[in-house]
Amino acid sequence: MLKVERPKTLKFNALESLRDAITSDTLKPGERLVERSLCDSMGVSRTVVRECIRHLESERLIVGVPNAGFMVATITKEEVKEIYEIRIMLECAAIYSCALNADAKTIKKLRSLCQKLTKNLQKGDVLQALKLTTEFYRIIFNTGGKNVSWDLVERLNGRISRLRALTLSSAGRQSKGPENLANILEAIEQKDAERAKKISAQHLTEAAEIAYKLI
Repeated sequence: MLKVERPKTLKFNALESLRDAITSDTLKPGERLVERSLCDSMGVSRTVVRECIRHLESERLIVGVPNAGFMVATITKEEVKEIYEIRIMLECAAIYSCALNADAKTIKKLRSLCQKLTKNLQKGDVLQALKLTTEFYRIIFNTGGKNVSWDLVERLNGRISRLRALTLSSAGRQSKGPENLANILEAIEQKDAERAKKISAQHLTEAAEIAYKLI
């Protein structure tokens, strides 16, 4: 049983490491991926590296180039615009529904995540803050009964995290972003669905404007 589970754990760790390197801009857009270098830096086999590349290609974080292997994907301004349009539609609907359905236990979980992501940003751990943000939204979508919508968001999450990391580099965004989430959570707790939806739309519109300028 241990021999069966070990490769899965190894692949998961390698995949997370490679995804984090792309999200944090350690591996930059347009940078060519060399299998041997990735094997050496992550301490895994070429088989694992190739599996990770295929997975990240499906997330559109990596693209294949004819006769040149693979490289880190770039995100165009058109894609930024479309991704945020989709996020506004799906997230605002999920937050509205969550405000109508959230119980005290859910509020407690969301508040804990909000506090943790704020602390991680304060100490400069952007990657961990991004993962906590993803979990924050997962709970919101699930609580709102928007499971199909979450499936769609998950397909975009790789690129969403890249854009979140990008916008967090903007002055003041590391404090403004968590503040917006805290305000959304306050509206959810008060079951003020319209206010929660309005704050979410404003939060995403601001982020979209920043990302569009920085791309």
